[in-house]
Amino acid sequence: MDFSWSEEQAQLRQAAIDFSRKELNEGLLERDRRGEFNRPAWKKCAEFGIQGLPVPKEYGGMGADPLTTVGVLEALGYGCKDNGLVFSINAQMWTAQAPLLAFGTEEQKRRYLPGLCAGELIGGNAMSEPGSGSDAFSLRTTAERRGDRYVMNGSKVFVTNGAVGDLIVVFATVDRARGPHGISAFLVEKGFPGYRTGRTLEKMGLRTSPMAELFFEDCEVPEENRLGKEGSGQSLFTHSMTWERSCILASAVGAMERLLETSLRYSRDRKQFGEPIRKFQLVATKIVDMKMRLEEARAALYRTAWLHARGKRIVLEAALTKLVISENWVKCAEDALQIHGGYGYMSEYEIERELRDALGSKLYSGTSEIQRILVASLLGL
Repeated sequence: MDFSWSEEQAQLRQAAIDFSRKELNEGLLERDRRGEFNRPAWKKCAEFGIQGLPVPKEYGGMGADPLTTVGVLEALGYGCKDNGLVFSINAQMWTAQAPLLAFGTEEQKRRYLPGLCAGELIGGNAMSEPGSGSDAFSLRTTAERRGDRYVMNGSKVFVTNGAVGDLIVVFATVDRARGPHGISAFLVEKGFPGYRTGRTLEKMGLRTSPMAELFFEDCEVPEENRLGKEGSGQSLFTHSMTWERSCILASAVGAMERLLETSLRYSRDRKQFGEPIRKFQLVATKIVDMKMRLEEARAALYRTAWLHARGKRIVLEAALTKLVISENWVKCAEDALQIHGGYGYMSEYEIERELRDALGSKLYSGTSEIQRILVASLLGL
């Protein structure tokens, strides 16, 4: 496996770092306090090409391969401290664009993908419900077929981009008696009759990524907005989750490198008992552990993307990648805060926000416990 970057890839990665440092970090402390989504930055990212990275050029994207895509997203996470913005971008890419590319009709792709890539539309995914989280396929939202449309009733929760979304991939059952095989996916536009956005949810971390409840009360969805075949929701969701788990934390690898570099600088500058704290073995050990976790996470990310590009089945690798990066990101943020001591606990040093943002990664896209259960089952346990 060759993970070396070509000159073109290296230039693109550096351009992403330079762009994000210049355009995406200003005013973050206040935006985080207010829980404010940075729409102008969203548009700037689209103009740079971030949202369109994995989308073919004929639909308005860059047509990048999986390894190039995660490499650029890693660079974005390194340069951009707004983890919420980056998370929202990833949510659109892997839960809206990816299933559109794999299951959408040609008409659906041409209708929606150019706008999503250009930042004119914001996409998301609605699967979780108040009574179904990890047990995703026990959802209760229904879609009853009536002539040339479906009438949807139910509610969704924890919808990333739900508060600002223009196009949401909504999962609903068309036949509850068939269980998971009765689930279908639908492309639901803001403005469809009966579609209502509920309250914006206030979160511990990723506060600049808007999350909301969604309600469907006799919501009319045209038949041409069904995504994939009727009853194919389970396979569509599994496909989307494989992409999501393998790629959504690419930016976290960049954030881990930034945390490492910040901690290294602080350990050299901060003096206690007459010498830099880097001289203390317990501090040095934490920094070494941060470096080890970073390289472990990066290796998992690159290997999974490399296999993906070669058409390999990566359900196991995707689960491991998501598990490794999320667990390592949290531990790195904890160590960074501990190295900074009381200063790390203060908002102005930005370490405490990194920890709050990292903690959510052990929950979304399947909890760490779910990833372990999945890996165990794939190993025949």
